[in-house]
Amino acid sequence: MAYVVQSDSLTKKYGSILAVDDLSFKIESGTITGFLGPNGAGKTTTLRMLLGLANPTSGHATIFDKPYESLETPALRVGAVLEATDFHPGRSGRDHLRTLSQAVGLPDARVDEVLGVVELQSAAKRRVKGYSLGMRQRLGLAAALLGNPDLLVLDEPANGLDPEGVRWLRDFLRDFASGGRTVLISSHVLAEVAQTVDQVLIINHGRLVTESSLDDLTARVGGSVRVRSPQLTQLAEALQREGISSTQSNDHALLALGTTSEQVGDICFAAGVAIHELVTEGSSLEEVFLDLTSGEAS
Repeated sequence: MAYVVQSDSLTKKYGSILAVDDLSFKIESGTITGFLGPNGAGKTTTLRMLLGLANPTSGHATIFDKPYESLETPALRVGAVLEATDFHPGRSGRDHLRTLSQAVGLPDARVDEVLGVVELQSAAKRRVKGYSLGMRQRLGLAAALLGNPDLLVLDEPANGLDPEGVRWLRDFLRDFASGGRTVLISSHVLAEVAQTVDQVLIINHGRLVTESSLDDLTARVGGSVRVRSPQLTQLAEALQREGISSTQSNDHALLALGTTSEQVGDICFAAGVAIHELVTEGSSLEEVFLDLTSGEAS
């Protein structure tokens, strides 16, 4: 299988500080991957190495099977936003984008297109120094989209956005990936990430903690199974015989803790207990994140 992004034993040291430690992962096309970790975990350093902005001490990373700097016209393959402050304050938003588009041979018409995509048309002629943080985030995303890339790499893209802007960003990223393109998004807004991503990479102290689909991750770490049945007493007793604790959630429903829907279904069948509903209820991403990184954050 060809992967859009691959990291192979990526390591970065700054003197005696080990920022990224033997980090390996792979990202498939058409997915939105959340890149998570506590502050100081090495997320931004990893993204900088992926984009050729920092040289690894050892290991290597590739995008579309090549180091970033070896890509032909990388601006047409990869769009990236690592900071929302990389603008000349005296230029208008449109002039900022025109400067970038001319550098890679794109027409001015493309500038107007991406301004429309990020809904900044009305502010296009205003100087960037008058932009709010949320507007600067949108301008950065517009710059990343100029080349109509196949991969977006975004560091904290929801920072500064109001709730409407966050929803807009979520819908945009889903639409972007639905066409077979790929997103790698670093964020600390876990509740928002949980509504956006398909895959999760969690690192701590520069090391990989977990690499998983979001569904598998939240289902396996501290999850529960909701069972609705007219025979709750018999159900609870059957679960207890198998060493599974449960709590009553509401009328005619139990939460079976630390198990799977398959196991609960088998137990109900063997005990002759009728079930009207059987639903896996995983932990929230925030709960999983804290469980996997607690006691280790720097």
